[in-house]
Amino acid sequence: MKRRVVVTGLGVISSIGIGRDEFWKNLIAGRSGISDIESFDTSGYPVHKGGEVKNFDPLQFIPKNRLNGMARASQFAIAAARLAFDDAGLNASGYKNKKVAVILGTTMGEGGMIEEVDKHWIGQGEEDIWAATISKYPGNAISDNVARFFDFNGISFVVPTACSGGNYAIGQGYDIVRTGMADLAMVGGSDPFSRIALTGFNRLFAMESDMCRPFDKNRAGMMLGEGAGILILEDLESAKKRGANIYAEIKGYGLSCDADHMTAPRVESIVKVMERAIKNSGVDKEDIGYISAHGTGTPANDKAECQAIRTVFGDLSKKLCVSAVKSMLGHTMGAASAIEAIACCLVIKEGIISPTINYEVPDPDCDIDCVPNRSKKCRARTVLNNSFAFGGNNACLVLKDISFDKGDTNI
Repeated sequence: MKRRVVVTGLGVISSIGIGRDEFWKNLIAGRSGISDIESFDTSGYPVHKGGEVKNFDPLQFIPKNRLNGMARASQFAIAAARLAFDDAGLNASGYKNKKVAVILGTTMGEGGMIEEVDKHWIGQGEEDIWAATISKYPGNAISDNVARFFDFNGISFVVPTACSGGNYAIGQGYDIVRTGMADLAMVGGSDPFSRIALTGFNRLFAMESDMCRPFDKNRAGMMLGEGAGILILEDLESAKKRGANIYAEIKGYGLSCDADHMTAPRVESIVKVMERAIKNSGVDKEDIGYISAHGTGTPANDKAECQAIRTVFGDLSKKLCVSAVKSMLGHTMGAASAIEAIACCLVIKEGIISPTINYEVPDPDCDIDCVPNRSKKCRARTVLNNSFAFGGNNACLVLKDISFDKGDTNI
């Protein structure tokens, strides 16, 4: 028997806020989290700004005696998980040794630890590298650290599908909960800043120097960000039984992998994944009132996404609100679509759509309502969360107001 799956807890670590309330307040106010990077020296790079999380103190979430065993991506994930459990009104210790799935997306994993190992290797030789340091950097360490921290014994793994990793993880968690393979799923994504990430994106010539301006005619690239987003998923009946605050129901998701080009988006593949998500979710296109865009701010990505939206929705696209969270946070890599899914849940709950900031000059190739610069009141009952990653690894997620009645309208 397939169970209905709902979101009951949200936890976020971001450059515009830690925790649901601060994040949402700054998101709808259109505040930018872009600032000078301080975690490492950027003097050798052409870009010196990004969506860095400045005020994160891991000791607020993790006891000191357990902190040494994990690096920043794991710290972000545990902190976001604790916030999500608190938001859900659940005591994580009450799920000790229970089947709680931990599924997280990432791009770089614990990239900072690879840099530490490299520094020791070059400076002092391989004999000087501590085994404890090496054990911190495998990608699977993130979900392992989270599961061990809370003593969960359910399914645990990391999805390394880069920019769409968060949506992949949420989709997997949805399947696990609805089929009864877990009592609860803790899903999302986590990625911290690293020199490796900044170097890689700079080498792609995909970076903007001062701000991210999705859908603007003068957009020139993305900004790098960091953070974590965690959602608590449970079946509808258990959520109702305990009187949980339900943000949204997950109706379904779609995946596609075109393997056409390492970095260039392919419109046909984006169309396919959006249509697949809508079909799998059993919703009508006219029900969708808001799209959380992948919206990186690169010329090719934004043009391709807008073209795909027009292809999928036709004349309905003129009525859709489509905004890009990355304009404020930068691109948080594996955490991006998870944080954007959190934003989607709050859009549904609060009836306000966050803006796309830094928008000045309309682009005929991006002829959409990108909610420019100011948030908008809009009762979007059903929303689509887009994410498109390197190698054509795409994932779209559909979320819906649990109280939605077919007689209602989106706006």
